[in-house]
Amino acid sequence: MLWTIFVILLILWVLGMVTSTLMGGFIHLLLLTAVAVVLTRVIQGRRLL
Repeated sequence: MLWTIFVILLILWVLGMVTSTLMGGFIHLLLLTAVAVVLTRVIQGRRLL
């Protein structure tokens, strides 16, 4: 589930950077949030899936 959200956010981020600066910034923040969640789960030793 987390990987699905991460991939969707990554795709939206790339599309946002291509189409609109404002939306790209928002998607960039969401992507950074997703990366922070993944790193937190890895550091805590939980499974990612």
